[in-house]
Amino acid sequence: MTTQSSAADVAGGRGAGTVAATLEPLFEKLFAGPAPVVFEFWDGSRLGDVGPGQLRMNRPEALQRIAWSPDELGMARAYVAGDVDIIGNVAEVLRALQQAVHGDIRVALAALPDLLTAVRSAGRLARPAPPAEEIVPHGIRHSLRRDRETVSHHYDVGNDFYELVLGPSMTYSCARFSEPDMTLEQAQAAKHELVCRKLGFAEHIDTPDGNQRRLRLLDVGCGWGSMAVHAATNYDVDVVGVTLSVEQAQLARRRVDDLGLAERIDIRVQDYREVTDGPFDAISSIGMAEHVGKRRMSGYFTHLHGLLRPGGRLLNHAISSVGNSRLGRRSFVNRYVFPDGELLDVGLTALLMERSGFEVRDVENLREHYARTLRHWVANLEHGWDTAVSLVGEARARVWLLYMSGSINGFDDAGIQVMQTLGVKLHPDGHSDMPPTRRDWH
Repeated sequence: MTTQSSAADVAGGRGAGTVAATLEPLFEKLFAGPAPVVFEFWDGSRLGDVGPGQLRMNRPEALQRIAWSPDELGMARAYVAGDVDIIGNVAEVLRALQQAVHGDIRVALAALPDLLTAVRSAGRLARPAPPAEEIVPHGIRHSLRRDRETVSHHYDVGNDFYELVLGPSMTYSCARFSEPDMTLEQAQAAKHELVCRKLGFAEHIDTPDGNQRRLRLLDVGCGWGSMAVHAATNYDVDVVGVTLSVEQAQLARRRVDDLGLAERIDIRVQDYREVTDGPFDAISSIGMAEHVGKRRMSGYFTHLHGLLRPGGRLLNHAISSVGNSRLGRRSFVNRYVFPDGELLDVGLTALLMERSGFEVRDVENLREHYARTLRHWVANLEHGWDTAVSLVGEARARVWLLYMSGSINGFDDAGIQVMQTLGVKLHPDGHSDMPPTRRDWH
């Protein structure tokens, strides 16, 4: 590994005592080969000369945070606080670091003395306070009160910011790029259309007396109302949308009113456990299950099953992780993005749906579509960076850039997936009211 010093360092006689020289033994332990990206430090010295980008440590506090939290949380805090900058494509820099670092925890422990030496040499051993954007929820996990707190932390940061990131569709879930040249907005409409078709809205459904009737859809975790608007605009459907975010509901209601759909769409600030006015013909749960938690998922599906008519369908669209993944208490995503978030294995999701009374009829993985969706969102954020910072502050904008860039890698390497699982509530005699093939869904 090559240590480089700036001309000023050499002229000042500090070439041998630079931050880079101090950290070189640490880097040799952490990385299996050369530094995967260029590291630049506050004294102008550098380590490495290849890679997709640059990681710049702006001040000694970066090392302090990493020393006090020698895991992903320490580095995340340093980035959010501005102690560290990532120059270049953030997803590519993160991928290079992830692939190069030793996975053996014993290697990291062996490197700690070198890290402490570097921190002492900088004369800073105090423990910096975490950035204000970090949250540790209180109360019983997934209680009504705690769920409202965690949802508000994530979603109530200003609708203008979300519109900047998500684009005009205001849809915070995986799009579906069914055509190669689709815009993000077109791909989100294609995703909503796929959900509508899987839920049976395109099929001719009559009441027992032969009269056509309007269907009822419950959209759980309705966000800013995009799914509700698509269903009510394109099909003869009345929609109840529920969210715990006050700001989401306010904008969703305004969108509904502007479109003249107030008699067709009812947006509520309400927990799914408080919905009792079934029956519904269909339920969409898009990006909601991640907030429910493994322990409560059986009750979630049981409650939704009880809200459906016989023949009614549930479409559960959720990020999935093989073997399940409860976000670590000290993980960046848990502390800054999705407190209490949990990603269920699609196999467990199907099992719990079946145990709750559903017959599972279809499972589809949209993993590659989510990576592409995230690239659009990152591009939107980077293009409107100055505006984003003016809306939510630089620290929160950094949270989103880091979170979405890291998620791109997760979907690209199949560490996480996004699954659509379709279940039906059977009639007592076993009839499903399902079409014989999937032909009309696409």
